[in-house]
Amino acid sequence: MNWAWATSLDQIWRSPAFPMWMTLAAAGFFGLILLITLLRADRSVANGALTVITLLSIAIAGAATVRVYGPAGQEAPTEARAQGSVIASLPALSCLDDLAGDAVAIGCEKALFGSPDAAAAAVSTTAARIDRLTALGDAATAEKSLTADMKALRKSLEHDRYGLVAQVLVARDGCTQFDCAAFRALTDQQQVAANMDSHLYDQLVARHAPTWNAPATAMAAAPAGLPATAALAGLPPSMPTGKPTSAEFPSASSTPPV
Repeated sequence: MNWAWATSLDQIWRSPAFPMWMTLAAAGFFGLILLITLLRADRSVANGALTVITLLSIAIAGAATVRVYGPAGQEAPTEARAQGSVIASLPALSCLDDLAGDAVAIGCEKALFGSPDAAAAAVSTTAARIDRLTALGDAATAEKSLTADMKALRKSLEHDRYGLVAQVLVARDGCTQFDCAAFRALTDQQQVAANMDSHLYDQLVARHAPTWNAPATAMAAAPAGLPATAALAGLPPSMPTGKPTSAEFPSASSTPPV
């Protein structure tokens, strides 16, 4: 099977202008049939032509309905709404677009790996972003109809700043740095392959994991190297310091009986 032709047909089917082209083609075909029918003026030919026209009209109406209201027509809006709701619930996922620059990326690393649920959400979102790109086919074929948003998506996946793309391809797709089907959708897979080799994702998780369950204590908030007595001196006068008092109290023998 010629995959280039199959990809082209799929792109035509998903094109927003597809119903218009279908209508124009159907109108031309129906006009030709009607012209032949009128010229020949044969009852049997006319009946057959009307039957063909009726069947084709039903087929075109059904195809247009599926195209506009079916799963394919609702896929992109549904996906966009789902992605928007996920980013709204966890704004750090906006860092995956890699559009804010290197200075912001340092803080993004802390936000993405600051908790286990944030790291898991970043991996899941990256997997969905990879699927969006690979659904368009190989890079050479997709380049002809690639939108600006999809080009930015591909660039951010190729950059793979946090090793998330490499983690998804290794853990989910069983890829290696030398063999991976998803590489065909990229124009430059060197950084992703390098992250697979260096296990960048695992390094970032190991760096931030110790802070996930670290308790927040009052003593931890004190400056490093500050003596304990200095820290106690900063407490309000009404708060006990825990140190023994130096006051002298009378003994029981010196107290007269009542």
